[in-house]
Amino acid sequence: MKTILLGTAALAITATVALAGSHSVVRMGTEGAYPPYNFINDAGEVDGFERELGDELCARAELTCEWVTNEWDSIIPNLVSGNYDTIIAGMSITDERDEVIDFTQNYTQPDPSAYLALEGADVDFEGGVIAAQAGTIQAAHIASSGATLVEFATPDETIAAVRSGEADAVLADKGYLTPIAEENADVAIVGEDVLLGGGIGMGVRESDTELRDKFSAAIQSMKDDGSLNALIEKWLPGSATF
Repeated sequence: MKTILLGTAALAITATVALAGSHSVVRMGTEGAYPPYNFINDAGEVDGFERELGDELCARAELTCEWVTNEWDSIIPNLVSGNYDTIIAGMSITDERDEVIDFTQNYTQPDPSAYLALEGADVDFEGGVIAAQAGTIQAAHIASSGATLVEFATPDETIAAVRSGEADAVLADKGYLTPIAEENADVAIVGEDVLLGGGIGMGVRESDTELRDKFSAAIQSMKDDGSLNALIEKWLPGSATF
């Protein structure tokens, strides 16, 4: 899953933040640009796997929630500074991030990343030019692989880079790339899957332990009754279930 670099977030950790018990409305922060996990629908509303999941988690935790969108590159700093109370945005749980924010238990299994390239392209995965969204675990993987990394602010720009010839391929979550490959004849999934990350969880401020525990309990209840697997199968077909 996607992950974000932490440089500016570490500087923001001293900001004044809300205490866990003080939430009258829990603001759910997401990107709104990473279907099928989260996107903006034709009505201008947050939609997708994480919208449906988040609404159900709020109901089970007996919390009043509202949705807020934020660009990916500042999503952790703006959580820490109090602009919203959670991150629910396709974010992988990593040790690096856990030094700055806290996490609920995971609500997806570790899922494969995949490469997408022009149909019929012969991609050099270790020596070619590979695109990724900036600040993701995919970008970090490319940087360490020997390939030339080109980073872009949004997922759409990585796909455009492949189509324009700026990049030989893009590495991203397979759940994001598969529908693009299925719906567009000019691109295809290529090469072998790459397993990265430790599953997706909700991010919260480190001070918000009560909020974290409420959402973790709600996630566990959805695992226990099978409803989380049903959502995964609906929105992320082919992904691992619990």
